[in-house]
Amino acid sequence: MTLDELTLKGCDKSIKVLQTQRGEVCTNDSYSQWNLCDYTGDDALRVLDARMQFCHQLDIELDHLVMPRQSHTTNVAVIGQNFFDTSIDEQDSALDDIDALVTMLPRVCIGVNTADCVPIALADPVHGIIAIAHAGWRGAMAKIAAKTVNTMLHLGADVTCISATMGASICQECFEVGDEVAQAFEQAGFDLAKIMHRNTITGKAHINLQEANRQVLISAGVSYGNILLPEHCSRCEHNRYFSARRLGINSGRTFTGIIMHNA
Repeated sequence: MTLDELTLKGCDKSIKVLQTQRGEVCTNDSYSQWNLCDYTGDDALRVLDARMQFCHQLDIELDHLVMPRQSHTTNVAVIGQNFFDTSIDEQDSALDDIDALVTMLPRVCIGVNTADCVPIALADPVHGIIAIAHAGWRGAMAKIAAKTVNTMLHLGADVTCISATMGASICQECFEVGDEVAQAFEQAGFDLAKIMHRNTITGKAHINLQEANRQVLISAGVSYGNILLPEHCSRCEHNRYFSARRLGINSGRTFTGIIMHNA
């Protein structure tokens, strides 16, 4: 399995952000090759194998790989030792309808699955707090990144120590939306001049999801210089990353995880 390692400013190698690549792609298989998401229609055994391969590369136990069942909410869950003291069914319930995770536990990889939406990894290395958020247009508009930062602060993080990085996601040129979406962003307080432009040929609005999420993080107190935007577009590079706009919703997902190796 090929993994991208994303940069987090101010963090040493004890905190890593990793993103999966699709691997060997079969044109008639929208789940090929490596998909860790178990609720988009892929074969359960293949998903399990992908998770085991991922954990092997990170040298962690399978039950220390934690990902939510996302539903475009702004719900944030804290993963503490009490989470691991519960049954599998209770863990599944705790992760249902969750779109961001925060933990202070070492050697626990928390992550989200995306296929065009923006994965945002955050860390305060000084206070040993890491987080991950799934922020598509609904999550960005509802400011899930700010809710995630606030959860970190509640656990003892210092906003001046927090850095953030975003993984592969749909670029502005690819993300065409209806006017109702653009209007919803404006009504939510976003400056459209910073996050939207119109295609001069089609007249359609195009939203910059990465910039929208950066504006949310800045409003939450994260320094502009501590926020890194992605280098890759999931739709443009759909043979490297999964893209729902290219492959449909019944397809695999790109997993982005963050792990802290030392307490």
